[in-house]
Amino acid sequence: MNHVPTGTPSADVSFAGARPLRVGVFGGAFDPPHWAHRALAEAALSQLGLDVLHILPTGQAWHKSRVLTPATHRQAMCALAFGDLPFTRIDAREIERQGPSYTADTLRELATEYPGAQLFLVLGADQLLAFKSWVRWPEVLAQATLAVANRAVNIGADGALDQVQEMDLSGVDLPFERLQMPLKNISATAVRAHIERPVSRSGALDVLVPEAVAGYISHNHLYQNHS
Repeated sequence: MNHVPTGTPSADVSFAGARPLRVGVFGGAFDPPHWAHRALAEAALSQLGLDVLHILPTGQAWHKSRVLTPATHRQAMCALAFGDLPFTRIDAREIERQGPSYTADTLRELATEYPGAQLFLVLGADQLLAFKSWVRWPEVLAQATLAVANRAVNIGADGALDQVQEMDLSGVDLPFERLQMPLKNISATAVRAHIERPVSRSGALDVLVPEAVAGYISHNHLYQNHS
């Protein structure tokens, strides 16, 4: 498998110290990776005290109705978005996996690679609310601690970015740890829609995605013909 290391991944450290390794798992389509993704990765690294955070672009996504941008582009954008963060790995296993890609399989593999480690599955609030629709979700819950950051819900009639509130997680009957991060009203869908509008392509895309990702999108003419 081709798991591309970036930053300073402590998974190469051979000693466990006085505690088990703490391994984060952050998956998603990353189509494209944006500032909210970056903020979530930073929050997970700092607040969970992770020894390594695996960033996993989705392979064959069973739950996505649209066709994803080719994996080579999404993997390259992940390297640009997260590659300077310490203790991160851009992990291509779900891209390389044949057939539908399930988180339960990824966690099982990582548990074998990091014997005795504590696994943390990093999620946004929207993913937590849909968690029980996941394939083999009880297996996922048994293998990893859910670490969840809340997500912005737009409450402004005109779609203003600053008129947001947190998603309501009070009815969630699953154990999870909360990650604290500023609400960012950014989604990959909104980024793609922004780029699709010709008048916006020359606008400040780096407000939505890291500058290097914006440059990659522009250079490769991504998201200009589909939503």
